[in-house]
Amino acid sequence: MTLKIVKSGLATTIQDLGRPGYFHLGIPEGGAMDRLALRAANMLVGNPEDAAGLEAVFMGPEIEFTRDASIAVTGAEIPVMIDGAPRETWTSITVKAGQVLSFGFLQAGARAYIAVSGGIATEPDLGSRSTYPIGALGGVDGRAVQPGDDLPVGDAPLVAEGRSVPVALRRGPGNPAELRVLTGLYWYRLTEDAGRRFFEDTWTVAAEADRMGYRFKGGRPLDFVDREPPFGAGADPSNIVDGCYSYGSIQVPGGTEPIVLHRDAVSGGGYFTLGAVISADMDLIGQLQPNTQVNFVNVDMETALAARAERKATLNKIRQELG
Repeated sequence: MTLKIVKSGLATTIQDLGRPGYFHLGIPEGGAMDRLALRAANMLVGNPEDAAGLEAVFMGPEIEFTRDASIAVTGAEIPVMIDGAPRETWTSITVKAGQVLSFGFLQAGARAYIAVSGGIATEPDLGSRSTYPIGALGGVDGRAVQPGDDLPVGDAPLVAEGRSVPVALRRGPGNPAELRVLTGLYWYRLTEDAGRRFFEDTWTVAAEADRMGYRFKGGRPLDFVDREPPFGAGADPSNIVDGCYSYGSIQVPGGTEPIVLHRDAVSGGGYFTLGAVISADMDLIGQLQPNTQVNFVNVDMETALAARAERKATLNKIRQELG
């Protein structure tokens, strides 16, 4: 079976749960920006949770099916239609051969995930089908999908139509959204007042918000502790001698606009990082639209680990609901 891409939407890519193990070589883990949403979509259609699906940003694609299939759309709230008839998100849907999946205008969130029974079966690169355009890895010849593409899909039985993830388990950001942060190795570079202001201020998602990172604006500039710049760091107080970046690291170039590094970000560089958004909240960033207000919340390791456990419990509840 293949999926015939009639319209590609906006920046629609093939994504799974990524390619861990190559970060030390400068190749990011990649994968779905909202991992819980992709996992849930795969569970709804009977796939392994790490099967490849489509990640659509702001606009959905138009897809013709060449045989019967089970599908599910999760993540962002966007009207789903089969041959023009509305269907539910976060719910398993049966599609007949020849029918067309299309979408209306985005209502909430930023990224929708489309899972198909059998999973998208393009050739993997370094163990993953996730699209990483900068490295020309995964996807369709290393790129996003385009009109005219025929995407191969694995064989799998259909599942019962109408299985659904309860609303209480569909996690999304509020407005303002809250992103919990662990301060890190270079926090000492900020003055005490600057550190306090960072968490006091309300920030806004800037237009530069993609798979590499999300920029935030609107807060007060940060002040740095005076120093004698070390050799190789440069004169700007936000510069350091090159260091490693963890997933979720927060850069603040020039001390003005924080950037949270996401799935396709680089693994190191010469900007200081004040800390990192905790892993349990990284999915939320993938659902933030430009101009959304955000508050960063200072937490400790105990809170971060508790949030991770809570997220794991949510996934287990979804598994139980869907059998």
